[in-house]
Amino acid sequence: MASRPSVPRLLVHTRTTAYRHDSIPAAVDALRTLGGFQVDASEDPAALERPLDGYAAVVFLSTSGEVLTPAGRERLAAHVESGGGFVGVHAAACTEYEWPYYGELLGARFDKHPDYQPGRVLVEDREHPATRHLPAVWEFTDEWYDFRTNPRGSVRVLARADESSYDGGGMGADHPLAWCREQGAGRVFYTALGHAAEAYADPGFRSHLLGGINWAARLEPTRD
Repeated sequence: MASRPSVPRLLVHTRTTAYRHDSIPAAVDALRTLGGFQVDASEDPAALERPLDGYAAVVFLSTSGEVLTPAGRERLAAHVESGGGFVGVHAAACTEYEWPYYGELLGARFDKHPDYQPGRVLVEDREHPATRHLPAVWEFTDEWYDFRTNPRGSVRVLARADESSYDGGGMGADHPLAWCREQGAGRVFYTALGHAAEAYADPGFRSHLLGGINWAARLEPTRD
């Protein structure tokens, strides 16, 4: 009798040493119900110091500040470089400012954001699993992160913000919000969305997150 395939495992890291989002518990609960993953959620930096070979992807879920030990940094880099997936959600861009590799891995670092408010997401890439289900113009409510640098050119931009649809945007017409890239043999997906707990009950956002995780972890056939 053939053995049953193992359930994909995610290591979801939620440690914060700076701002902490109230949405983290709802976000962890959402990941547990999204795609049949086994989710190991941890605030303990020691969780990243152990071998990560058993994880399809490591998810930094609204982490902030310096959250890794030197050993954890080595393990995470080795995981991605050897073919593992990495997913950053929302405040993952506010993380590990003192580790240059992390900024390169993610693609861009958080700068500032306006007030939480409705706006429009413009979907650029209709082929990627994280965005192929979305309308070309997606109405959403979030913090609309600005980044210190525009990652376009070093990442595959999936969606950008329409700054004309909300107040306080600071990047102009080309304002990436979600993207993916390859690092070594691994894959990286990042979405700036996901500030509020309500996002994790939104069907469109849940599918966006699931598609990004599946792509990073190579868990589904893709057309790209």
